[in-house]
Amino acid sequence: MKFAAVSSLCLIGMVSMSNAYEIYKATAVNCRSGPGTNYEVIKTYTTEDDISLKCQASGEVIKGNTLWDKTTDGCYISDYYLHTGSNGYVAKKCKCPAPPPSSNDDGNDDDSSNQDNGNDNSDQDNDNDGGSDNGDSKVPGPVTDDYPYKSDCDGVDKWNYYKCQCTSFAAWRINERLGVKFHNYYKGPNWGNANTWDDAAKETGVPINGKPVPGCIAQTDAGKYGHVAWVTKVSGSTVTVEEYNWATKEGYGTRTVPKNTFKYIHIKV
Repeated sequence: MKFAAVSSLCLIGMVSMSNAYEIYKATAVNCRSGPGTNYEVIKTYTTEDDISLKCQASGEVIKGNTLWDKTTDGCYISDYYLHTGSNGYVAKKCKCPAPPPSSNDDGNDDDSSNQDNGNDNSDQDNDNDGGSDNGDSKVPGPVTDDYPYKSDCDGVDKWNYYKCQCTSFAAWRINERLGVKFHNYYKGPNWGNANTWDDAAKETGVPINGKPVPGCIAQTDAGKYGHVAWVTKVSGSTVTVEEYNWATKEGYGTRTVPKNTFKYIHIKV
């Protein structure tokens, strides 16, 4: 009987160890409150730690890897730095969304210390996301495709939207030109697919109406996922918008339409 008990304990220990992973490609890596570098740092793991996973989620791209691993400590670490033996899922997908990023987070894209010398910086974004108000000269700004991910449409952006979608482009413009740190949990609720933005605006007290002004967000629930765009000009009964993924798949475009095509979300203007 004693032998059986000891054997059972050994098996339990072996199962536990098989689900523990180690840090590699760095000596220390931050573990954050959500799947992206804009989220608050909860703790830091080193190569001495055995790390167990609770689930995995898609998030900000780090070195070409979109996966983030939620540890049993309740925080997220980029899968790029965790030696799981796979570039895919090794644990179940996380069901519950992460809380919104802290507004005081510095958004540093470098989540590791003493990284390997073979760093490929092409996947790291310039983190100048317009966190401060640079004045009205940026609103509505030039009519141009200044979207930072236009040459890399794979994965998720730093605001937790799929790249080259209308929502990602709108989030970019809100951050860059309005100086508002907008993301898909802005002020609490989920600003997910475009057809949820009107509800999220109402829930958070962000004005939404039928009166467009340059620099506001045009929104419609039409179609399967809805659509959002950046208002660049208002003239009489028409409005001109800049947008992504409308006439061109995962691409930029402009169009002039009747005002009543959209509702208008006034995040700042």
